[in-house]
Amino acid sequence: MLGGSSIKIFSGTSHPELAKLIADRVGLQVSKAEIERNSIGEAKVRIVESVREDDVYIVGSGCGNINASLMELCIMIHACKIASAKRITAVVPLFPYARQDKKDKSRAPITAKLVANMLQRAGCDHLITMDLHASQIQGFFDVPVDNVRQKLYAEPSTIQYIHNNFEVSDCIIVSPDAGGAKRAASIADRLGIDFALFHKERKKANEVSRMVLVGNVTGKVAILVDDMADTCGTLILAAKHLSEAGAARTVGIVTHGILSGNALQAITESSLEKLVVTNTIPQHQNAASCDKIEVIDIGIVLGEVIRRSHYGESISMLFTEVPF
Repeated sequence: MLGGSSIKIFSGTSHPELAKLIADRVGLQVSKAEIERNSIGEAKVRIVESVREDDVYIVGSGCGNINASLMELCIMIHACKIASAKRITAVVPLFPYARQDKKDKSRAPITAKLVANMLQRAGCDHLITMDLHASQIQGFFDVPVDNVRQKLYAEPSTIQYIHNNFEVSDCIIVSPDAGGAKRAASIADRLGIDFALFHKERKKANEVSRMVLVGNVTGKVAILVDDMADTCGTLILAAKHLSEAGAARTVGIVTHGILSGNALQAITESSLEKLVVTNTIPQHQNAASCDKIEVIDIGIVLGEVIRRSHYGESISMLFTEVPF
């Protein structure tokens, strides 16, 4: 494990619990930083410890007050940069504005690109994230980006969970939309089972009008996999169609459980047996409010990514295995 002063792990206010789990994995304490806000909401950051010539990792996820968290992260990066840190890595498990990754209509911004520019201009030398909503976001950066698709880090945790909790031969992996077909196919191939997918049509964002199932789920444990669950409208509608199509049980596994609006109530009333999420954003309150929510800890995985990154070791092992 790491020791000495060559590496520092700092946390913003968005997800300090995850920063503590990551630091525990690395064998360090979370380094000290003072973060305050004045009466008009401006963030004031002071890095308490010296970071001169250190390898600095700043943990801040895209959750809560996202705009404030993003600005806080940029300020912390800048503070470390002008304090002569050797390298600064932003650890952003849920990348903010990841769904605004393309110009989908006239005069629409590509906000994910703007976020990438902000982080780099602040002084970020490296990004570690988990299961980006769109792989092209990697190309928005001119610095190294680790973990840009489900195949990295999150997929091995999903596969391990399925092995530990289900009879694999009774399962079928289901993608709730065509865009997630590659993710579902990859997991299904590694498990040696079939996969199915839904074709969906939307009236508008976060509102699905029609879904068509492609594949046979009769008598199977249908496992819906996706990168994120926001209002959960897609997952719940998919679970309803799967039950009607003869699935014995339906379970959802997603990397980012945003669960906004009435999502928790909708999950409770749905045919989903459970929804498994990771702790890329805080989940204590969600798990306490809904007994169908189950949380996978990815602090160990991100901690191992940091350890390997610091020592210059390959992280390709994490494509297929969960560290212990």
